[in-house]
Amino acid sequence: MSDAVLPAVLTEALARHGDRVAVTDADGSLGYAELADRARTAADRLARYHARGERLRVGLYATNSVEYVVAYLATLYAGAVPFLADSAFGPFELSRIAEDCGLDLLIHAPSADVRSVVDEMLDDDGEFGYLVVSRARRYDTPRPELLADTEVCRFTSGSTGRPNCIEFSGAAASAAAANWAKGTGLSADDRIACFAALSNGLAFNTSLLAAFLTGASLHLSHGLPTATRVVRLLEITAATRLVAFPALYESILRRSPEEGFATVRTAISSGAPLRETVREGFTRLTGVPIHNYYGVAETGPLTYAPDGTGSGLGAPLPGVRLLAEEQGIRLRSESMGSRYLNAPGVFERRVDDEGYYRTGDQGHLTDGTLHLTGRTSRMVNVGGRKIDPIEVADVLRGAPGVLDAVAFEAGNQHGEPTLAAVVAVETGTTAQSLRTHCVATLPPYKVPGILRLVDRIPANSIGKPSIERLRRLLDTPHGN
Repeated sequence: MSDAVLPAVLTEALARHGDRVAVTDADGSLGYAELADRARTAADRLARYHARGERLRVGLYATNSVEYVVAYLATLYAGAVPFLADSAFGPFELSRIAEDCGLDLLIHAPSADVRSVVDEMLDDDGEFGYLVVSRARRYDTPRPELLADTEVCRFTSGSTGRPNCIEFSGAAASAAAANWAKGTGLSADDRIACFAALSNGLAFNTSLLAAFLTGASLHLSHGLPTATRVVRLLEITAATRLVAFPALYESILRRSPEEGFATVRTAISSGAPLRETVREGFTRLTGVPIHNYYGVAETGPLTYAPDGTGSGLGAPLPGVRLLAEEQGIRLRSESMGSRYLNAPGVFERRVDDEGYYRTGDQGHLTDGTLHLTGRTSRMVNVGGRKIDPIEVADVLRGAPGVLDAVAFEAGNQHGEPTLAAVVAVETGTTAQSLRTHCVATLPPYKVPGILRLVDRIPANSIGKPSIERLRRLLDTPHGN
């Protein structure tokens, strides 16, 4: 599109910052001018592939790296639409995305299991580094049309069984980055150590375009993020900002490193609840405050806590109008998505006549600071009785031998709604012992009708339980 927003914004930003370091990983580094050159060359390669007379739809399915950033920018420069798939998605989720969204190409690591979604690997001259480009298979189902102003697509976590594809206009994606930079004081002097996947809203909104707008440098890590990797990257890059999910802060606190945080001024957390004991312990250990941030996948970054103290999630960012009401939190933002490409009408039903998005979260604003208190629609209806799955999961966690538990609605053998629970347990713990524990604590109708025992709760890349994978565990014949 000749009037596309993101290519123009990126062209201006990359030209303005010239020889400054733009992005690094364990294998290399690119300055702003080099990044622009690499992205343009790769864009020329993508432009050779045609897509049914429409804009190319390019899936990005890889972990964080310099090459990922090159591929993302190249897709935009080629006039194509990037679809940022979580690298933690398995073949099942990936195949649904490819079919639902009608992908033309997939950029991925050579070792990725993409057999179910690609027809052939395409030749290139190394424009994408270690990443490769494959042609996506054709499906019999017609693919949905993109909105005219859509420039990037991201996905929900897939917790409902099918990752919803959120369409974002270029203006919305640009506003998310600009308002984050303005609201948090991000500057060219910042060096961002990012351990959240760039496909996720936490990193996408705080560490990708936002860094390039300001001339900051973005430092990425390969492999599983561990406390050791965090400390090493912070020391090597003299990072001033750390972006990570709560689980990583817990890991750092358990390891208790004595060094590595001398240059870090700000740590940012989002994506899942951060326990107050972890936040306080991390700050005592490192001297670095953890700044809470509230965002919704469909609406972008919403609040930020600038002082890193207190239990609230901070005040609304620029471009955000937030209302905390008895019926739940409603909001409008300049960074809001347009709709779900693969779920017609679902997104639109959550937007009211005033243009406010109903988040499903409950909370209150106190002295301008947002505090979340729960969800408006988490109840499970079984036989006319309302059950809170969080309450049941908490009871299961209190049973001997239980490491973690997740409860959720599922269908029983007759297809009727029932409460299911997947429980991570120590060796020797039985389903019968868990049922006995529940019966002693809960009314009979709250005891899960289906129990599955596992070694570990499957999670997505931000540490949240993957309900889709948990549902698949219910198909196994044991542990019930």
